[in-house]
Amino acid sequence: MPIVTLHKGGEVFRDEVADNSNLVVRAGIRKFPYPNFKYKCGMGKCATCTSLIISGGEHLPEPNWKEKKILGDRLAKGFRLACQLWIHHDIELTQEFDAERAGPASDAEATVTG
Repeated sequence: MPIVTLHKGGEVFRDEVADNSNLVVRAGIRKFPYPNFKYKCGMGKCATCTSLIISGGEHLPEPNWKEKKILGDRLAKGFRLACQLWIHHDIELTQEFDAERAGPASDAEATVTG
């Protein structure tokens, strides 16, 4: 089962998820990564779930037309719409990022298993 690692607020939240999981769907039914995950429409329209993929991006499918339309050039920096991703491999991500640096907003992080 894939391990999802989410960086938020200087902490690291990590848990296993079932293969073929969508993080927005999981958060919507109050499973990990809830309550630490930002999401809204779940349909690739609002970009609330925009995430910077820190590692594991090589296992994700190519961005779909919704991601290309919403994220544009940010795709090349590692940004993806979590609502459009079905997780099959370990992934590490954050929704707190410095767009200019294209990296996590915080370097010092603790670990919490959820």
